[in-house]
Amino acid sequence: MVKELPIRKDSVRLDLPPTPPLTSESSSDEVDASSASSFTDTPNPPKVDFPLPPPTTIPTQVLKEDSKTPDGWLARDPRLIRLTGVHPFNVEAPLSALYDEGFLTSPELFYVRNHGHVPRVEDHEIPDWEFTVEGMVEQPLKLTLRELIEEYEQHTYPVTLVCAGNRRKEQNIVRKTKGFSWGAAGVSTALWTGAILGDVLRKAKPLRGAKYVCMEGADKLPNGFYGTSVKLNWALDPNRGMMLAHRMNGDVLRPDHGKPLRVIIPGQIGGRSVKWLKKLIVTAEPSDNWYHIYDNRVLPTMVSPEESAAKKEWWTDERYAIYDLSTNSAIAYPAHDEKVSLTSDDSTKTYNVRGYAYGGGGRRVTRVEVSLDKGVTWILSDIDYAEDRYRDAVPQNLYGGAVDFGWREASFCWCFWNVKIPVADLAKAQDVLVRAMDESMNLQPRDMYWSVLGMMNNPWYRIVVKNEGGVLQFEHPTQPALMPGGWMERVKKAGGDLTNGFWGEQTGGEIATKPVLEEIKEVKMTKDGVNRMITLEELRAHDKEDEPWFVVRNEVYDGTAFLEGHPGGASSIINAAALDSTDEFMAIHSENAKAMMPSYHIGTLDDAAIAALASGDAVETADAPPRPIFLDPKNWRKSILHAKKVISHDTRIFTFKLDYDDQALGLPTGQHLMIRLRDPVTREAIIRSYTPLSETSKRGYLDVLIKVYFDTPGYAGGKMTKALDSIPVGHPLDLKGPIGKFEYLGQGRYTLNGVPNFSPDPTSLVPSVAPLKTLYMICGGSGITPIFQVLRAVLTNPSDHVRCVVIDGNRLVTDILCREELDGYARDYANRCELLYLLTQPADDWTGLRGRIAAPLLKERAAREKHAGGEAMVLVCGPEPMEKTVREALFEGGWKAEEIIFF
Repeated sequence: MVKELPIRKDSVRLDLPPTPPLTSESSSDEVDASSASSFTDTPNPPKVDFPLPPPTTIPTQVLKEDSKTPDGWLARDPRLIRLTGVHPFNVEAPLSALYDEGFLTSPELFYVRNHGHVPRVEDHEIPDWEFTVEGMVEQPLKLTLRELIEEYEQHTYPVTLVCAGNRRKEQNIVRKTKGFSWGAAGVSTALWTGAILGDVLRKAKPLRGAKYVCMEGADKLPNGFYGTSVKLNWALDPNRGMMLAHRMNGDVLRPDHGKPLRVIIPGQIGGRSVKWLKKLIVTAEPSDNWYHIYDNRVLPTMVSPEESAAKKEWWTDERYAIYDLSTNSAIAYPAHDEKVSLTSDDSTKTYNVRGYAYGGGGRRVTRVEVSLDKGVTWILSDIDYAEDRYRDAVPQNLYGGAVDFGWREASFCWCFWNVKIPVADLAKAQDVLVRAMDESMNLQPRDMYWSVLGMMNNPWYRIVVKNEGGVLQFEHPTQPALMPGGWMERVKKAGGDLTNGFWGEQTGGEIATKPVLEEIKEVKMTKDGVNRMITLEELRAHDKEDEPWFVVRNEVYDGTAFLEGHPGGASSIINAAALDSTDEFMAIHSENAKAMMPSYHIGTLDDAAIAALASGDAVETADAPPRPIFLDPKNWRKSILHAKKVISHDTRIFTFKLDYDDQALGLPTGQHLMIRLRDPVTREAIIRSYTPLSETSKRGYLDVLIKVYFDTPGYAGGKMTKALDSIPVGHPLDLKGPIGKFEYLGQGRYTLNGVPNFSPDPTSLVPSVAPLKTLYMICGGSGITPIFQVLRAVLTNPSDHVRCVVIDGNRLVTDILCREELDGYARDYANRCELLYLLTQPADDWTGLRGRIAAPLLKERAAREKHAGGEAMVLVCGPEPMEKTVREALFEGGWKAEEIIFF
């Protein structure tokens, strides 16, 4: 019998077909295949070695960053670099650490792409994990993992998985894409054990006309479960090597890698290898899953983010979907910032330049070439095809699956390349370039193909060589995530054009000054000539009300001048003091607001400050004492969607749970809070302000009434409202607040930017201002919510005698929100509440007012001359066109700016 390498001794033991333990003898770097085997009739076959997995240590400690997320139960390796903040978990290993592990990657350093929280599956549940095969099949199947292992032949294959976003940071430096910033380590390789996908599909007997197999996981996300598809004939082709894997390097799958069952699609982008598999659906058309349509596509390079958002047809065109990987390579050594000292005997010394390369669709990398003269001449490297050592091995059992694919010529793994370069030649070079070619002569391009999602980036990989004082220092193009560094960032900041064909530099080393593409479309927010570097200590010294500094995209701005006239009130600026406010600012502010920023720009964070702020929001420790107040004006707080009540076809009440049942929200009347979700594909923040429908005194929960703006022909709909409508109950999101410049205190008293309309000290010599007698409340659509909050506080307070006039404009009668409650207030408090509805598209039987809220109506119902100074105020909230019309009409009617509050 051939020596069998079964399940690794450090793996989780399950009630599955038994195998003997891994011995110390069999855990060496080679496999003894010297005896006969049921797989072969050849006596005394030759001894063949192939790589075994590197040592692995299953993490046991839940990291601080994860402790307050839905993944708070899951231990992870602290060496991984987080690409999308705290949650969800999207990470890559440091490039050097990844390369140093060798051909196979340990599960703890294997890259992770998660769209949401990780489904939790306990060990005892694994054998009974179920998935289905359905759709256009003669014989639908429902299988447990135990049945998959017992009834189907098991195989073990080495396969490299690559995220389609690998090397995206380079594209983001040239021009921001809609994706987050992967470095060059979004690639990893493992031994996968499982059943052949085609065997399972053939058992289900696909029907005539079936062309695709759709896959769906158990990870519930804002836009449904994650799913995608591949062509059915690919899945049935044994040369494609597609499998349903339940082991990784001999261990049960780790949670981040699909525990207990996932699909492995060799040679294609990682996004096709669905984790936590629950469904295989055979269809005649590609998947209609949201994530199949709006992710993993390379749109034409001329399509801007704005156009892609406006035209759905770009995404539904299957020509732009990505399947096979493109040929790619990168340099691991010299590492970024590595230094080599020059000596007198360098004429005989060499440096071993080395890295990885991979092809797509099973195509073998046939050559990797290195250039020291910007591509004029090339040096052929040596390539190690470790995958061939498995292919050439005697058929045998490895970790419970057969290693027997010598008949298959397709290559589904990366290769390692190296070339020894004289140190003297490196000292004379300005850079080192690498490019790879596969067996179909697909060659990495010199120039980048920028696209809106920033995927499949594969131009020549270039590192810069600096020779300073007899020391060579090497600079990679970028560093992943928000980590600073890299020649691309340096050249971009110096004004170089990264698209000029010379990597932003002329061949003589001078910086090219041709304008960069990004500056054509993006508003410049910095001031020319400002070169001040600001430390973290300086920034934190301005965490104060009278001189607040805040950060946007690592640039520092002085918010003092905003305190007086900011539309969101002074608190919006004060609450951002000494914080990175990039998410909030970029998600909320208009192009006009961005264009004003150079006037307030005072400097740039230094590298240490950037690194300190890069971890994102403050994370509470698990043993932190309960907070009596949920909201925090400076930090985002995690909340959970507790319930969702459908009011109408486009209106919902969302109930969010606070930390504990008796916790106060901490929202004053007249103010609002911010809700933050992240785009499931790009991870960019979606932030909007809302006023809860529930009373501010409610504890443990809050209710928010939201009108959902769906896509219509020619209109993309509302990002936030669609995202909220799609997230499942139990989904986390972030809240921050309170914000707002107006606070109603009762009995006609209020504060505006913290300044009261009355004397707070009865003994003060400052005369008190008369309290309000009338509040005009003008709203449209979902703008009723802040109006309703103040209206309820006024009318339900027996000691409050302020009169309220509510003017509520909508299209249809069904668009009137909170109508039952409003009608009840108008009826029960008729002496203090006047309620007017206007409809622009009323039915024939509508007896109320018709038309839009405009000057004639406001002159009649909200005349300024009826009131002495300070006795009346106007509150306005609605769509921007309505607010603009109302503003002009009120000013024309004599109202002063300080008497009008726009929520």
